[in-house]
Amino acid sequence: MTWLNPPASTHLEGTDLVVETGRETDFWQRTYYGFQHDNGHVLQQTRQGDFTAETRFTGAYEELYDQAGLMIRHDADHWMKCGIEFTDGLCHFSTVATTRGRSDWSAFALPPSTKTIGVRASRLGDAFFVQYRLDEDSPWQMARLAYFPPDIEQLSVGITACSPKRAGFKVRFHGFSLTDPVSRDIH
Repeated sequence: MTWLNPPASTHLEGTDLVVETGRETDFWQRTYYGFQHDNGHVLQQTRQGDFTAETRFTGAYEELYDQAGLMIRHDADHWMKCGIEFTDGLCHFSTVATTRGRSDWSAFALPPSTKTIGVRASRLGDAFFVQYRLDEDSPWQMARLAYFPPDIEQLSVGITACSPKRAGFKVRFHGFSLTDPVSRDIH
């Protein structure tokens, strides 16, 4: 795996990867705000075809838009990120899908005690199927089914962390896997 926009620091603690973000890092393209940001941190590997990516992570969420999770990316104009984003004083499950250089954002509040979450994203033809679970014994819950152009085959897939309003957001990734699709079942 290689870094797109390496973070301020990384180190291993046992099998966990601890990431500390650089200053004012994010991914966003135009919609609503008008700005373009493409300087967030992603530890990625290349994948083609259908797949499932999964990670579990814990973050020290403090500032507006502190975020971590998974990212699937073709280029600055075609990507999807999902995970926890801190907004309105709470952790939210957040998904941003970007096609043709325009981002959209969906988010819903998580229980106030949430700091750790499992995230799964599957590429299935013309869609990203996004799921989450709050603990390892819970079933996977659907968060989003988002369109992605099926003719884009070569993608980078990995873990991401950003801090648009500061530097020094710390995230501990407890693992990452990239496999063939685990399922096409939504229900």
